[in-house]
Amino acid sequence: MTRPKGGYYKGELGEPHKFDPTFRGPVHKRGCTDVLCCVIFVIVILGYIVLGTVAWMHGDPRKVVYPTDSYGQFCGQQETPNANKAILFYFNILQCANPSVLINLQCPTTQLCVSKCPDRFATYIDMQYSYRRNKGSWEYYKQFCKPGFNNPDKPISQVLRDEDCPSMIVPSRPFLQRCFPDFITRNGTLTVANQTSFKDGHGKIRSVVDLRDAAKQERTVLSGGITSLLDAKEVGTKIFEDYASSWFWILIGLVISMLVSLVFILLLRFTAGVLFWLVIFGVIAAVGYGIWHCYWEYSSLKGKPDSDVTISDIGFQTDFRVYLQLSQTWLIFMTSLAVIEAIIILVLIFLRNRVRIAIALLKEGSKAIGCIMSTLFYPIITFLLLALCIAYWAVTAVFLASSGEAVYKVMSTLPDCKYTNLTCDPETFSQSNVTKLCPGSQCTFAFYGGESLYHRYIFVLQLCNLLVFLWLVNFTIALGQCTLAGAFAAYYWALRKPADIPPCPLASSFGRALRYHTGSLAFGALILSIVQFIRIILEYLDHKLKGAHNAFTRFLLCCLKCCFWCLEHFIKFMNRNAYIMISIYGKNFCTSARDAFFLLMRNVMRVAVLDKVTDFLLFLGKLLISGSVGVLAFFFFTRQIPVIQEEVPSLNYYWVPLLTVIFGSYMIAHGFFNVYAMCVDTLFLCFLLDLEKNDGSATRPYYMCSSLRAILNKKNQKRPKETKRGRKQKKEQPKSRH
Repeated sequence: MTRPKGGYYKGELGEPHKFDPTFRGPVHKRGCTDVLCCVIFVIVILGYIVLGTVAWMHGDPRKVVYPTDSYGQFCGQQETPNANKAILFYFNILQCANPSVLINLQCPTTQLCVSKCPDRFATYIDMQYSYRRNKGSWEYYKQFCKPGFNNPDKPISQVLRDEDCPSMIVPSRPFLQRCFPDFITRNGTLTVANQTSFKDGHGKIRSVVDLRDAAKQERTVLSGGITSLLDAKEVGTKIFEDYASSWFWILIGLVISMLVSLVFILLLRFTAGVLFWLVIFGVIAAVGYGIWHCYWEYSSLKGKPDSDVTISDIGFQTDFRVYLQLSQTWLIFMTSLAVIEAIIILVLIFLRNRVRIAIALLKEGSKAIGCIMSTLFYPIITFLLLALCIAYWAVTAVFLASSGEAVYKVMSTLPDCKYTNLTCDPETFSQSNVTKLCPGSQCTFAFYGGESLYHRYIFVLQLCNLLVFLWLVNFTIALGQCTLAGAFAAYYWALRKPADIPPCPLASSFGRALRYHTGSLAFGALILSIVQFIRIILEYLDHKLKGAHNAFTRFLLCCLKCCFWCLEHFIKFMNRNAYIMISIYGKNFCTSARDAFFLLMRNVMRVAVLDKVTDFLLFLGKLLISGSVGVLAFFFFTRQIPVIQEEVPSLNYYWVPLLTVIFGSYMIAHGFFNVYAMCVDTLFLCFLLDLEKNDGSATRPYYMCSSLRAILNKKNQKRPKETKRGRKQKKEQPKSRH
């Protein structure tokens, strides 16, 4: 790399760059960048607030939480007539076996809110017979009839016509707040209340299998095939009890993982090189042993009969042990391992300096975090902002989904009824001609919606909600990356560390990023959000087209998903480095991304080595921390630590707190190591800029640490000491107006 006269030098790609001899780290005097994108971002946020407000005005989360009867009323909602009736009851669940259920997503029978499910078999006709002898039979039966109906002598034909009462009731139990028959299998026979048959209310004997088919059809619509709510509820209750009794010890485990993560990062300045070289030499030794073992197997099989047969001669075999009896197999293994071993050794020989630079930067990153400890706690701010974004998105999505007025549609069991799925009015439906042309049809609540412009574009508004949510999430992550990069850049460009580090570097960097570069961060976040949005749409289409038999469509969709996955990861990588350049120079997003790209391309081998070494050590650290804390938690919750054996709480499932501790430890380590990775990436870019801008002279000294200078054989010239007279004259010299 040469430096021609005139203040310019040329990089490896031959592109000229001008250096600034007065550059001393992150530029403090900077202007706002990407103002137009900032304005658009603010307008979008205001529009998002308006969208949430409109959704809050039109939506009603009760429509999602509570089941709704045939009249659009909520079951179990407080301060309503159904406050004590939290369960939905079907007048004739046999109607749910109709194929129209899977099309209309609604069972074509009257649905009523009740306080409890029936616990016996009964029909309206049988109730009328027993009513003459026992008045109590009607008191029980009428709780499943319309509120206010109290005429047990009314003929069954009129009762069914006016939808006053169900023709029958069967023993049921709640499932998703709905009454479903209480099926029990005894000796391989399906029964309900020990009966295999029952009367359907019209004088016909029906099998319990008919009930099962009807209930299964409706359950599929409601829950996608959930088979036992009671079992899930029981397991959920036990898990909740385990959390309630072990939360204190779970918290202790997470605190231990946080302390171990912190200590691991601080110790990397001493152990990074040792860890890396131990693993590398371990891999070399393992591959070498593999080569020796393959040679030994090859030599032992060489003289045996039938071992000289080639792989192509025997063809494909399902039993792979056949191949292990061939000498050619072990020769191929030995050759492959030898090539791998040679590649590893050659890479270490020719890239040893780059590996040493990567290890030195890892150690320097640990020192930087030690000097600016506040950066380790910045992820808490990111977490709170992300939690706010997620909560707002979820609430807005629920209110949008529950917007609209109750819409009623004609539900008929007749397949040729032309009025099916047409809107109707439940108050005037009984006087209409539909009941005559389609006997047995019902005017049933279907969904919440409307005909206004707002209701017609609910789906579009949900997509907008998702896109803005992705934008806000990526902006929050970008703000954190730019803030941390500015703080660590301030550390690197301090000539005397830590004496020359400016006060409160993290707070200063956060203020600069938010004040000057909101537009640039929003610009980069928008590009990434659009790609992620397209990926979500592709995943949705892939889910919908799973049953398609068009091979070309599936292949095209798979290619698109792969391409956008690669594009997303590339944009994340470029955005990360662009934010580092923004934090240092204060330029706009496109300029910073371009400078970062060319800077990395001029040092592509160093980038590759540093990236792999960093990823390897951090992955090793995450496994080490989560694994060690997980092993400790396993011995604790299984009472295998005698000292504190009596302190272990009584648990239903010991794996509940164990998995929570392991997952929480991994996430805590991931949060700490993300800060560390950002620190290393920032120091690396500063290191590359340092090499290109400075030459070690008194006016342009290197800012890198002494270990990096030693690896590169770089030295800083000592500055001549000033005399007292010289310092006095410099102090008395008038300042330039320029």
